[in-house]
Amino acid sequence: MAVLLMLLLCGLALWVWGSGALWFQGPAHPTIRWALVGIWTAWMIGSLIAYWTSRRPAMLMACWFLSFVALLVWWQQIKPSDTRNWAADVGEHVEVQAVKGPGQLVKLNNVRNFRWRSDEDFDARWEQRSYDLSRLERVDVALSYWMGPAIAHTLVSFGFSDGQHLVYSIEIRKERGEQFDALAGFFKQYEMVLVAADERDILGVRTNVRGETVHLYQVNMPQQAMRELFMAYAHQADELIEQPRFYNTLTANCTTIVWQLARSIGAQLPMDWRMMASGYLPSYLKGFGVLAPQATLESLEQAGNITERAKAWVPPAGSSDSKASVDFSKAIRLGMPPLN
Repeated sequence: MAVLLMLLLCGLALWVWGSGALWFQGPAHPTIRWALVGIWTAWMIGSLIAYWTSRRPAMLMACWFLSFVALLVWWQQIKPSDTRNWAADVGEHVEVQAVKGPGQLVKLNNVRNFRWRSDEDFDARWEQRSYDLSRLERVDVALSYWMGPAIAHTLVSFGFSDGQHLVYSIEIRKERGEQFDALAGFFKQYEMVLVAADERDILGVRTNVRGETVHLYQVNMPQQAMRELFMAYAHQADELIEQPRFYNTLTANCTTIVWQLARSIGAQLPMDWRMMASGYLPSYLKGFGVLAPQATLESLEQAGNITERAKAWVPPAGSSDSKASVDFSKAIRLGMPPLN
C-alpha cells in the first residue's frame, strides 16, 4: 500500500509539473499545447495502470523515467533572455556606473522616475543619480497589496539625510501587453528585473493608478548594514545584466530575493512561510524586533498605510521635480512612529 501511495504521489507531481511545462513553454498554438498535455496525461495514467497489470513493470517504469528525463532535458534548454520587447516600465536595467571613495558615493544609471497618468499614459524617464552612502539614514520595507491580505509585492526604500529616497524592487520583466500570472511564474514564463526608482514613481503608481494598498514599515538597522544592503542590491543588478534569470513564484520572487540579499550581508533570518505569503511579512519582522518596539503591529499597520496620504498629496506650487519627490516622501510618512 505504501509503495502504491508513493507511486501515486510521484506520478501526480510529475503530471502537474510536466503539464505546466508543456502548457506554458510549449508551442504557441493552444490546440497543439492541449494535445501535448493530453498525450502526457494519457501516458502518465497508462503507465500507472500498466505497472499493476503487466508482468514486466520494471520495463514500464524505465520508459516512464526516460520520458521524464527527456522532458527535463528539453526544459533545461529554455534559457532566460535579455532581448525581448519589454514593457516600458521594466525596459532598462539599473546599472552601477561608479563607486567613489570607501563605499561612499554611488552613481546609478537608469533610475526610473516616470510620471504616471494611467498604466498606459505616462512620461518615461530614466535618470542618472548619485547617492552618498554616508548620508544613508533609514530603510523602509514597503508592501503593496494587490490580491487579498496574504499577497503583497515587497519593495525596499533607502532614505538619505538630504530627503532623497531610492526604492529597489524585484519584478517580473513583462513583455509589452503581457500580464502577470502566478501559476505561469512557476514555469519560466517571466524573466526577472531589478528596478531602482523614485518613491513618487514606484509607490505612487501603485496607490494612485493601480488601486493597490501600500504600507510602509521602517526597519531598525545599523547604518553599516544599510549600506551593505544597498550595495547588495547594486551587485544583484550587475549579476542580472551579466546573466539574465527567470522569476519563480516560489523560489525567486520579490520577497525571497530580499531575504537572500539580507542573508548575504549576515542577517540571521530563517526561512519562514511568510516569505511565500508576503502580506504577513510585518509579523515576521515584528517577531525579530526590527520594527518600532514601542508600537503594536496593529498600530504600525495603521500608521504605515500610506495609500490615502499618497492620493491626497499634490506637488507644492513652483517646486522642482526633485523637491517635489522629497516632499512626497515626507508626506507619505506623516504619522509613522519613530524607531526609538
